[in-house]
Amino acid sequence: MRQVPKFEGRTGRMEPKIGVDEFMALARRFGFSEAALGRIGAAVSNDDLPPGGPGLQRWMGAVPEAAGDRYAVEAAEFFGVAEAIPVSSGTAALHAALVAVGVGPGDEVIVPAIGFLATSMAVALCGATPVFADIDESLQLDPATLPGLLTTRSRAVIPTHHWGFVADLAPIVEFAQQNGLAVLEDCAQSPGASYRGARVGSVGDLGCFSISAYKLIGGGEGGLITVREGGRLAERALQFVEGGGLWRPDRFGPERYPGELFPGTNYRLSDLESTIARVQLPKLPVIVDRYRRVFGQIMAGLGDYPGLTWQKSNDPTGDIGYQIRFLPATNEQSAAIAAALGEAGIWAGHRGPDSAPDWHTFHQMFPLFGAHADHCRPELCPRAIDYWARMVTLSVDQWYTADDCAAFAATLDAVLRNVCA
Repeated sequence: MRQVPKFEGRTGRMEPKIGVDEFMALARRFGFSEAALGRIGAAVSNDDLPPGGPGLQRWMGAVPEAAGDRYAVEAAEFFGVAEAIPVSSGTAALHAALVAVGVGPGDEVIVPAIGFLATSMAVALCGATPVFADIDESLQLDPATLPGLLTTRSRAVIPTHHWGFVADLAPIVEFAQQNGLAVLEDCAQSPGASYRGARVGSVGDLGCFSISAYKLIGGGEGGLITVREGGRLAERALQFVEGGGLWRPDRFGPERYPGELFPGTNYRLSDLESTIARVQLPKLPVIVDRYRRVFGQIMAGLGDYPGLTWQKSNDPTGDIGYQIRFLPATNEQSAAIAAALGEAGIWAGHRGPDSAPDWHTFHQMFPLFGAHADHCRPELCPRAIDYWARMVTLSVDQWYTADDCAAFAATLDAVLRNVCA
């Protein structure tokens, strides 16, 4: 019988899947100087890094708890909900939340006429129909429009908290409860804002956040779902976010109750981005406080001006206020104000009735036109069309000093007095 030699194991040198090259590429994304990059590169080698990628380490048990798991727990505590689910984007959060409440083909979901396409697009991805509600002077969904939009096919309503301000949730939630509708808060543009003392994302059944480079906090791309009461609603969201069953106590086991399992996606947030989000989340209250201070100091230096309407606030203490918006009496006044502010050193946004298309307004959401063109007709939401064209938008900087705020207010006050007179 031939003697069997013993295999003593690998002698080839193992290199990490994510090594120094990838690490340095990430460092460059954060804008370090070349000198700093040189110091970082000199301080790390492939020998310092684990052999597998973050996901491999997680599923092989090489780390006791993944960053995404810790982030989920911390986010639930921060927003005051039973469960939070990190996902790959704000759009993924909306899609999964809609599936969680059972929205499907033939259903209708009420959404505001002003807001990014992602909200209504997520409805369409479920095979349902987005039904646009007009806005009021808060530039948020007008609760008074809801009774006229209700049908036997209505399944949910999505109030969107736009531009650092909050929707009027109390009458929306009351209407939804009276009519058996789910409430999904779209919080992508107002993370950290609150309504009557509760953080947005904790008032409706679910909250949907975008935690990306374009928002108040985030890095790269990411999102979050908050589930107020957890339970089976959270499990349905998890099943859609992680169709491979990695969320389940017995991953490959049969259903524990009817309807637990169904085809899902892979909307998981990577551990790398979860790690960044975990660092960013505790910074949010400080960022919000800075914006509120700046907004309050600027507005204190302003008054009332003939024909001009300030954006209405549904909760002055809960708004973030990283933008100032107002409605002059006419489009001509809006254009004059924007031009005068620009000449005085303050950028001011004004669209006008003939502006280029923008997927933040329902009548220009061209990706919906194939199946939902009838719901995008301008005459359905006249205030949205009017306000979108007339409003003037000013961005404020959280780092303004008291002197900066006073100077900003003085310039804005002088322009408004000149033009509105």
